[in-house]
Amino acid sequence: MERVVSGIRPTGRLHLGNYFGAMVNFVKMQNTNECLFFIADIHSLTTHPTPEDLHGNVRQTLIEYLASGLDPEKAVIYIQSDVPEILELYTLLNMNAYVGELNRTTSFKDKVRQNPNNVNAGLLTYPVLMAADILIHHAAKVPVGKDQEQHLEMTRTFARRFNNMYRVEYFKEPEAFNFGRQLIKIPGLDGSGKMGKSEGNGIFLADEPEVIRKKVMRAVTDSGPVTPNSPVSEPIQNLFTIMEVVSEPSTLEYFRESYANCTIRYGELKKQLAEDIIKFTQPIYERMKELSSNDSYIRNVARQGAEKARAIASQTVSEVKEIIGIKKF
Repeated sequence: MERVVSGIRPTGRLHLGNYFGAMVNFVKMQNTNECLFFIADIHSLTTHPTPEDLHGNVRQTLIEYLASGLDPEKAVIYIQSDVPEILELYTLLNMNAYVGELNRTTSFKDKVRQNPNNVNAGLLTYPVLMAADILIHHAAKVPVGKDQEQHLEMTRTFARRFNNMYRVEYFKEPEAFNFGRQLIKIPGLDGSGKMGKSEGNGIFLADEPEVIRKKVMRAVTDSGPVTPNSPVSEPIQNLFTIMEVVSEPSTLEYFRESYANCTIRYGELKKQLAEDIIKFTQPIYERMKELSSNDSYIRNVARQGAEKARAIASQTVSEVKEIIGIKKF
């Protein structure tokens, strides 16, 4: 059984893209792998150093993790800041990370262009903190998107560099976990691109039914097919793609045929899609409400997750210090 580590920033709001893009696979993965899932509250400070309600966002993200199907009895679910050993390893790894290679990181250069007034040291050393998150648990696999592939390669570099510098075979070089065809990409409601929080085009798991209806009814469409069997435009294909994962196959087939024979009514399509999304998300939404009112359970999950994560992390830091030569007198 391979050890897998994955983190998510505490935005406090998971949308359908997050759910189908990763969460469904995480729920399956926890049955076949030794999984550690964490909420990366320290990572979030690199781009949002003064969050309005960091604790509230962490709590909501934890609730949404659990409501989506992650099981603290099957996986270790913890909050990054609850494991101080991560920051200790981060500091030690920083001693062997070079400014030149960090400056060349694509995501760092992008963030500098986007927000030149917030180029902090944490942003520069983000890949080192990510490496600490992974290496501290000796993970074999890490689920990553395209934007994180370079960071994972840097984690492999830091692991290899540590082993070479201290003439040991201690850290393993983790590999990317690729969901392959299992990974479903959910488009947004704005007619193009993927669903996201910052784009304002998403359906969130915590959205109330009436909010979902309003969002779907505002979804971008086109002027309608002109001739039978004409190609499906991107905005309509996006709605069909969402329908593929929340609606009955017969429902999707009905609207595809309606589009092909030019009888489709977009108002009818949107109303049906909205109700299907509500039906699909309702169990998750209800579970969120249940968890939100159970503070003792949420605290216990966080506490137990931290204890399990720290058991591994403290041993790693102790062994790393021994290898480096940091010893108590």
